[in-house]
Amino acid sequence: MTFPRFNLAAFETAHQDARHDMARALDHICRDTGFLVLEGHGVAPDVIADIWQAAEVFFAQNSRAKHAVAPPYQGYPYGYLGPDTEALARSKGEETPPDLKESFNGGPIKVPADACADAMGFCYQPTLWPDVPGFRAAWEAYYAAMEDLAARVMRAFAVALALPDDHFDPFIANPISALRALHYPATLDVPLDKQQRAGAHTDYGSLTILLPQPGGAGLQVQQDGAWVDVPTFEGAFVINIGDLMARWTADRWVSTLHRVVAKPGQPARQSLAFFHQPDWDAEIVPLDGSNAYPPVRSGPYLMGKFQATGV
Repeated sequence: MTFPRFNLAAFETAHQDARHDMARALDHICRDTGFLVLEGHGVAPDVIADIWQAAEVFFAQNSRAKHAVAPPYQGYPYGYLGPDTEALARSKGEETPPDLKESFNGGPIKVPADACADAMGFCYQPTLWPDVPGFRAAWEAYYAAMEDLAARVMRAFAVALALPDDHFDPFIANPISALRALHYPATLDVPLDKQQRAGAHTDYGSLTILLPQPGGAGLQVQQDGAWVDVPTFEGAFVINIGDLMARWTADRWVSTLHRVVAKPGQPARQSLAFFHQPDWDAEIVPLDGSNAYPPVRSGPYLMGKFQATGV
């Protein structure tokens, strides 16, 4: 397949007819693949360079230093997750060995004054900052850039769905998004049966903004029963639809199964994933007015999904 690409800056500055054509193309992409390469995003190169450097330094530490910011108890959403701690395919009901990866995870950088107790106990728990010079500043700058970019993408999504530009704005005033830095160690040996760097799964929220390492490989999406490689382009992000957006659109748009494949002889690889999630109390009801799905609240829905992936 020719992997779809979308230029956000061109869309935002396009005149009426061209904007309509781009919105229609975006709707087609989200119906067909649920994945696209995003260009014209406007994220400053130094913000990207700083987070790459910070993540590289963090993962290069010894195990003891990384585990100093491990979650303090089972179910704590943020901090360092070492190898053999997560199996994403289990969220789809498939029993597999643990994924061949390690990660650092952080949550929202702003906490609303009226956050409820359940939200405070889950998504607004503090991020556990490692003792790496410049790490927190680089992380928070990138998180803020992703939050802004996600809001812009959601406005483009609204137009693609023939809604007012600002339709989704009230749902994402205080999004409970999360940022994950991933490190896939080199795979020297043959993986265990069904073992992947990240098992086949769909993402949970409205959309994911993925930044693959330039020149990296391994991310695949399922199309017509086959696994298709997702290309990496210098200076571009990969966007994919999550389960909540599929639900929101009554499955007009697809949350596509994807994985990071494990093969013998792969070099180490890094990536960054920003999981955009509407406000804790945002009520998600099918946009077409149908009964395709019952209403759900964003926060409890996310919490239930998260709890299904542990090992």
